[in-house]
Formats: sequence, structure tokens, C-alpha cells
Amino acid sequence: MLKQKFIEALVAEDVGRGDLFSRISESVDIRAYVVAKSDGVFGGREYIEVLAQMYGLALMWDVKDGSAFHKGDKLFYVSGDSKRLLSLERSILDMALHASSIATLTAQYVKAIEGTGVKLLDTRKTRPLLREFEKYAVRCGGGLNHRMGLDDCLMLKDTHLKTIDDLDVFMAEVRQKIPFTAKVEIECETLEMAQKAMKAGADIVMCDNMSLEEIEEVVAYRDAHYPHILLEASGNVTLDTISDIAATGVDAISSGSIIHQANWIDLSMRVE
Repeated sequence: MLKQKFIEALVAEDVGRGDLFSRISESVDIRAYVVAKSDGVFGGREYIEVLAQMYGLALMWDVKDGSAFHKGDKLFYVSGDSKRLLSLERSILDMALHASSIATLTAQYVKAIEGTGVKLLDTRKTRPLLREFEKYAVRCGGGLNHRMGLDDCLMLKDTHLKTIDDLDVFMAEVRQKIPFTAKVEIECETLEMAQKAMKAGADIVMCDNMSLEEIEEVVAYRDAHYPHILLEASGNVTLDTISDIAATGVDAISSGSIIHQANWIDLSMRVE
């Protein structure tokens, strides 16, 4: 249902009060294909399939979500009424382009830490009203989603901590009020704060903008005293730094860059 509402809004934005070409053209059955004009990792199939079902188009796929492709590859075919297909061309391409671009960059980050056992996570730094779609694209690239919103995990950031006088007392109250299955993550900028968060009962401790040496100190303390607590590193994560961060021994690395720094790849639709 959420995908359908998203697609309806996407199409309405582009088609507006009606495709002008449809007013002056005759309907014929056509088949088109989407071709890659650059290398990448594909994303968007789940959404394109819903669109096709909604608007009576037929699809034939040569890729799956998460499949690597190369320049010149024909990724999928779409057929149906010419008026309908051509009015939906941009909507189909935009979903494929957006999701595949995020998936492509995410896959590069995942490859950089391959074999370490460290998980790559996204963040809530998503474009307004596109969170579900962009986080889906991250999964297409092999990454994992962090929390989807404020309701599925309690994260205490520096701004929250400024309002808390006694973290131990606060955490005791938290456990009585949030869902039993919800985790608590505390953002920490120093070893001292990380130690305090672990003692207070955090499920996850985030090493925020720490140096590699500081992260290693937190990892060593966790391993010695609270081995059940998960450690996440965040801040200044790039393709150049992520492997060094993974080597510190954290369980996960989160980065907003895999979404907001993804450059659009090049795809095109052509009618046979």
C-alpha cells in the first residue's frame, strides 16, 4: 500500500492534468527497454513491478535488485499501450536511476569492508518523504538499515543528553516505558562517555566522530567489561577511511554518505 501511494504521487507529479502527447497520438502496442549507459548495481525492481501492475504494463527482467550491470546491458523490457508507457517513461527511469545510484555507492562501501564482519548501516539523513525508498535502495546495495524513524529505537544524541540530569535514573525509567523489544543507543564522543553509557545499560554505543585510537580504546573496554553491547562507529566515514574504521573492532559503521553523496548513474529507455 505504501509503495502504491508513493507511485501514485510520483506519477501525478509528472503527468499533472494529462500527458499532452496522449491527446494527439494514437494508441499502439509497443515494447521498450532500459539500457545501462554506465556501470552500476541495480535497484528499483520492487517499485517498478508495482507500477507496472497498477498501470497495466508487462515487464521482462534481465536483472534483479542487487545485480551488478555494465554499460551497454539491457536491464529490462516493458511493453504495453504506447500512450500509457510513454507517459510513465520518466517515472520508471527516475525510480531505477535513484535506487540504482544509491545501491551502486552502497555496494562500493560494502566491498571496502568485505570479510571484516562489520555491517554497513545507513542513517536518517534521507530526502523528505523518500526515506522508505532510499533505505530500500541501500538494501539493494548490500547495506543494512539503521532505524527507520524515531519510533523503532531510542537513540540518545548529544542534544538529548543535555536535557538529562542523571543518565542512570533516566535509563531505569526508559526500560519501563519503551517497548520491550526496542533497543537504546547512546551517542558518545569520548571514552569516558562510552563507559558511562555502558554502565547505564545501553544496548548500542555509538562512537561519534572519534579518532581510530579512541574507537580502539572503547572496543577494548567493551570487550573486557560489557561484551554483549554493540558498538557503532559514525562520522567522517568515506571510502578512504571505512576499512581502517572496520579494523578497530566495532560491530557496525553508519554513514549518511551512501545516500546523500550518491551520484546518478546513466540509464536510458528506448523503444524497439
